[in-house]
Amino acid sequence: MTVWDAVVGQTQAVAMLSAAARTGPDDDGGSMTHAWLFTGPPGSGRSVAARAFAAALQCTDPEPEPGCGQCPGCRTVLAGTNPDVHEMVPEGLSIGAQATRALVAQAARRPSGGRWQVMLIEDADRLTESAGNALLKVVEEPPPRTVLLLCAPSDHPEDISVTLRSRCRRVSLRTPPTDAIAGVLERRDGLDTVTAQWAASICGGHVGRARRLATDPEARARREAVLRIPMALRSAADVFTLSDELVAAAEKEAGGLTTARDAAETEELETALGAGGTGRGAAAATRGTKGAIRELERRQKSRATRTQRDALDRALVDLAGFYRDALATAWGAPVPLTHPDRNADAVTAAAQWSTESVLRRLAAVLACREALELNVKPRIAVEAMVSALQRG
Repeated sequence: MTVWDAVVGQTQAVAMLSAAARTGPDDDGGSMTHAWLFTGPPGSGRSVAARAFAAALQCTDPEPEPGCGQCPGCRTVLAGTNPDVHEMVPEGLSIGAQATRALVAQAARRPSGGRWQVMLIEDADRLTESAGNALLKVVEEPPPRTVLLLCAPSDHPEDISVTLRSRCRRVSLRTPPTDAIAGVLERRDGLDTVTAQWAASICGGHVGRARRLATDPEARARREAVLRIPMALRSAADVFTLSDELVAAAEKEAGGLTTARDAAETEELETALGAGGTGRGAAAATRGTKGAIRELERRQKSRATRTQRDALDRALVDLAGFYRDALATAWGAPVPLTHPDRNADAVTAAAQWSTESVLRRLAAVLACREALELNVKPRIAVEAMVSALQRG
């Protein structure tokens, strides 16, 4: 398998990136450039494509094409241990200037062993204005062997500043087709055809989510809990019950993703600062460490907030998909359903509610997503949404 096998359903993008990776740092021609912007809808594999491209750039066995997936260059990039590939993954709600300046300083160095110094920034739309300005230094005056890879949902000015995106070559990704996702689940994860097709049909084009739904019973249970909300809202009392369940499920999912990591990070930091030492000077070594621990706790709290909101947003996307299916059913639109396994509920909703009522419900879900982006407390935003869903 090559590194490109993980980039599902993106034939044109893979061809462009593979051609660019063939260009060496000292080549004047070719299709290589110093800054790239990977854009596409959620689930299209922006960071996966960027990481595969980084591996192809460091590939030490580029024949017949760079990105063999077997050489030390490819394997270390995919494992996250290549010294010349640096990834910035935002753990909070934004990427600040301090972290960006550290990345800029790293970008000025020459590669230690590979062909390129590669800087990969996931969720570049979370760059603050000052962070974006700091990044312009590398984009406008790039070192000769440095490549910058940005990933963002779109290249809209609200996501990526015009100044920054105008200096990047864009790689536009699309939502992978269902058959391509199912094929990956069968080949790579060993799933049977029925399960793979089912997961691919309900994942919204997100390969990672398809895998979770196919293999994780808790993920399936959370999805079922969300999709039962539209038909379970029968009285005003249900508003608070279902709102609590939705927020609690997001909190539980976020806790499961962050608790173990937080504990490991805290233990590692305390050990590095001398905790548990019994020799001479151990007490003195631990003095003044509270500031570092508080800073770690601040970052962990920010990461937990982001993880919870991301989990809640996934639930809201599922909910919006249900109302979209109800509209498509009411209008007889010849389009694939977002949740084909909930077709019976969509038919019932289309028969019971007017199209205006379905549209109001859909608007309430989208308004809740916007409120969360504006840092409205999740419980308040969700209760307002579910109340609107109950009223219709």
